This record gives sequence, structure tokens and C-alpha cells, in this order.
Amino acid sequence: MFQYSRQYLKGKELLRERLFETLPGLTSWTLLVGLFLISFWKPVLAAVVIILFDFYWLLRLFYLTLFLALSFLRLYVEEQTDWMGRIKKIDRLVEGRDRPSHQPSRWRWRQEISNWICSREVQKLEESGLPPPSSKDIYHLVIIPMVKEARKIVEPGIESHLKGSFPPENIIVVLAVEERAQEEVKRSAMELQEEYRSCFYDFLVTIHPENLPGEAGVKGANAAFAAKKADEYFASKKIPVANVIVSCFDADTVVDKNYFACLTYSFMVCPHRNRASFQPIPVYHNNIWNVPGFARVLEMGASFFQLTEATQPDKLVTFSSHSMSFKALKDVGYWPVDMVSDDSAIFWKAYLYFEGDYRAIPMYVTLSMDVADAGSWWKTSMNVYKQKRRWAWGVENFPIVMRGFLNSKKLPLYQKLRLAVKLFEGHIAWATWPLILVVIGWLPAFFAAQEFSSTVLYYTAPRISALIFNFASLSLVTTIVVSLCLLPKKKVKHSFFRKTLHAFEWLLIPVVAVFFSALPALDAQTRLMLGKYMEFWVTEKRKAK
Repeated sequence: MFQYSRQYLKGKELLRERLFETLPGLTSWTLLVGLFLISFWKPVLAAVVIILFDFYWLLRLFYLTLFLALSFLRLYVEEQTDWMGRIKKIDRLVEGRDRPSHQPSRWRWRQEISNWICSREVQKLEESGLPPPSSKDIYHLVIIPMVKEARKIVEPGIESHLKGSFPPENIIVVLAVEERAQEEVKRSAMELQEEYRSCFYDFLVTIHPENLPGEAGVKGANAAFAAKKADEYFASKKIPVANVIVSCFDADTVVDKNYFACLTYSFMVCPHRNRASFQPIPVYHNNIWNVPGFARVLEMGASFFQLTEATQPDKLVTFSSHSMSFKALKDVGYWPVDMVSDDSAIFWKAYLYFEGDYRAIPMYVTLSMDVADAGSWWKTSMNVYKQKRRWAWGVENFPIVMRGFLNSKKLPLYQKLRLAVKLFEGHIAWATWPLILVVIGWLPAFFAAQEFSSTVLYYTAPRISALIFNFASLSLVTTIVVSLCLLPKKKVKHSFFRKTLHAFEWLLIPVVAVFFSALPALDAQTRLMLGKYMEFWVTEKRKAK
């Protein structure tokens, strides 16, 4: 059986691992240094290459903007969906009493689209011949890893579980506390258990021991330990693990009121529900107005990326807080205990374990988290940089996935190539595109102005670039509109002024993309290339007074 880890490798496998660890960083640096040198020695050739790249980037931008708009429209369509009503109808359908029917309402066009999508999902469920369990027999396990988070960070998320439309009597909450956490954190966990235990099916606290064999100081090790304890709990309560959906949330995660209802519905209508993860749309609204503008724009961009990814479910990979079948989690051996990027690693681990018979299903419902905030502009900048570097450390999955593909005999070659190219290209684009667009694109004229000015390209290149970036401004306008629509609806003082200011903050994109996207990604790839492996770094977060 393939081991999803870089530990304890020998011979050919170790060689493959180091080769693929080197490839992303080497490719990114080769592209950047190569374009820099060409700009110095052959400025005309460099200008042609950069114009071609700008044109390709424009086409990709239009493509992404189109699917961003479509995905946001779907999110808007499902905003008023009665998920609990649909769950009850699925229950009646399974019992053979009736089929889900369409009920008109005052938001007709949205309901019609939503109902059409629902009818297709129900049809696929019926054709599969794999009926779901009754909703009353489905349980949600919510694991919340804690190491230094105060009660004021964790409690709003717990309260959001109670305020939702899904009955909390079918939810089990587990606060997974690290043994190395301060006594105040442990005491807060026990206080929360005492206060909220009667509100849920149960409320558990686990203490993850330090320095267990084979483990690194990562969140996945803590979550895996809590999940194993939960498995023992389910056995004692005679709860079938096939009926349990596990959600691993960051400590600051606040779910939408319809989250668990939408998740339950998605689980029920998915024929192969025990071979699937469920990915919501993450937003960072908890403290969106209390952080510097660059951080606000950056986190909105992260939400936009997930919105566009949701339109490609055949290539979707889990990110940040998500949910999955507990049976699948148990079958694959829980989260990796030696990797920083546990959220994406668990998807690839399951995908390889089930030989490609695994998928991530998009859910058009949101859950909200905090933007990294350390109090001051400079400390917040450092926090954001480290957080994005941690996200970019997801590149550690690439060498393991490639080894898994090489070892797999059942996965089709086309599927391997398609996913490998997407995974590799995504990391290279993350580290290089902003630098090429913002910095390197201007180097040919800077290094060799005299030679460059004697060519026809000198007169046409600025016009071509201006035309490309003018077209790109259309995407920028769309992005601004979507960002304003996605912002929290809560009324705050000077909200119109703040939202107008937010629109202008998108002009910071070039600077933000270079310093808080490309450079952290390049940093992470370089560390992996050199074998300087990262440990999990806990983002500092705080509540505004």
C-alpha cells in the first residue's frame, strides 16, 4: 500500500521524492532568472515573449472571471434555499412516499434554477440505486484543533453551530487541544465543554500528547488523534461511521446558518457519499473591516479562487475548513501526521488510496474565518506573509502525488497527466506570474533602451501592452462588483464610504500579488527544493475590541 508521506523512504522512492521536490522551485527560478537574462541580452526577444505571455494571461483572466461570475451567481441562487425542507423531501423519497416537488415563491427565478439543479441531483441519486440513510441517522463530527487560541476566538464558531437550521442534537463537537498548549487554553476548553455539552449530542475534549512516534508538530497530527478518539466513541455508542460526516475547522471558523443542512443534503444526494469530500466557499468576514486594506484584498482573492475552482468539480481539491465522510477518513488512515498542508493532503491521500474513485464536491454555502491580524500594520504584514507561505507549502503534496501516480497501475494515464499538470502549473503560476507581470515585463526597455528604441517593436509594444491591460480592466471591474456583493451585509457606521474605499483598494493588486502571493510561494518552493522542511506555524489572530 502506498504511504502518503516523505518519511522513511529508501532507494528509488527517495530519489523520486527529491527529484519532484526540486522540480517546482527549479522551474520557477529558471523562468524568472531566464527571463531576466534574456531581457538583458536579447531585449527584443524578451519583449516578444512577454507580450505573448501577457496575451495568454489575458485569456486566462477572462476565463477565470467568467467562471467567477457564474459561481457567484450559483452562490446567490442558493442563498435562499430551504435545505432542511429538501432534506425532509429526500427522506420521504427514500421512504417511497413522494418525490421532491417545486414550490413557487417570491424569489421565483432563483428558485427555478435551484430546483432544476436539485431535480438533476435527485435523478442521479435514483439512478444509482444507492439510497442514503435517513437524515435523523446522520451525525456531524466537528473537530476544532486548538493550541493557543483563546476562548473568544473559538466560542463564536461553536455558537454558530447552535444557530443553524440543522438540529444540534445530531452534532458532536470535539475540541482537540495540544498537550503543549498553555493551561489557560486547556481550562477554556473544559469551560466550553461544561457550558455547551447539553446543547449538542455531545461535546468532547481531547489532549494530543507531544512527540508521538512518526509525528511532526502539525495540525493534522492533532486532528488525527482526535478522530481516532471519536472513532472509539462511535463504537461505544454504536453509531455507524458510514453515517458520520466529519468537519475539521480552524478555531475561528464561523459557519453559515445553512452550512450543516446544506452539507447533509449534499451527503445524501451523493451516490458515493463515502468516497467524497465536501468543499464550501471560505470567506474571511469575521474581522474584514478591522484589518489593513492589502489584507482585505488578499483574502477576498482567496475566496474568489475557491469560487472559480468550484466550477471544476472534477479537478477540485479540498482547501482550509472542509468536510468529508468519516468512513473514508478512517479507511485512509486519517490525516497525515507529518505534513503542514493537511487540508489538501487528505484529499490526495484519499484519491490515491481509492485509486481515483474519490472526489471533492463543491457546496455553494459559506463559512467565515478571520483575516490574520496582529494589531499593527507591520506585524499584520509579517503574519500574512507567513500564513501565505504556509498555504503555498501545499507544494509539498506535489512530489508525493507524483510518486503515487507512478506507483498506481489502475489510474488512467490521461487522468494522471491532467491532474499532475494542473497541480504543477498552479504552483508555478502562483510563484511567477505576478513577478513577470509587475516586474520583469518592464525590464527589456529598462536594460536596453537604445537598442530597443531602434526597432518597430519599441513603438508597438507599449500599445499592445496598453490594449491588453485595458481589456484586463474589464475583469477588474467585475472583480470589484463581486467583492462588494460578497461582503457582509451587516450595517456598520460609514458602511457606504468603507465599501467605496474597498473598491479602490483593488488597485493595490499588483503590489499585494508580488509581496504577499508570489514571494511567499517562491519562498516555500525554494525551501522544499533545498530540503528545508517547514513546521506548522499558527497564525496569530485576535478579536477587535
